[in-house]
Amino acid sequence: MKTVKEVSKAVDISEHTVRYYADCELIPSLIRNKNNQRLFNQQSINWLIGIKHLRKCGMSIKEIKDYVHLSLQGDSTIKERYDMFLDLKNIASKQLEEAKERVHFLENKVTHYESIVNGSIPDDTAPNKWKK
Repeated sequence: MKTVKEVSKAVDISEHTVRYYADCELIPSLIRNKNNQRLFNQQSINWLIGIKHLRKCGMSIKEIKDYVHLSLQGDSTIKERYDMFLDLKNIASKQLEEAKERVHFLENKVTHYESIVNGSIPDDTAPNKWKK
């Protein structure tokens, strides 16, 4: 059994965040000792690792709580969990496309500014210098 401090280091999540996830009841296998300290077995650590990845994927605490609840119900909820991940994937794909558009815009701006810096063209970047 590991303490909050040990688990925090092992999973690379702050102690505060570990406690928060525990208080949100996202770690079903969490136990407490006679002094009410949180103790983590390997299953609890696995849940924390999973939660960390789900947060990185953009899942909210409420969505993770729903996911944990569905997971504990077993195979009868596989379709619902699949749908959750499909939705997240679609959102991430849209965000990726938007990020690609921003990168393309920035690449054009950098190229334009490089031309200004090296003297190839005059500075026309201020709105009052834009052609109508």
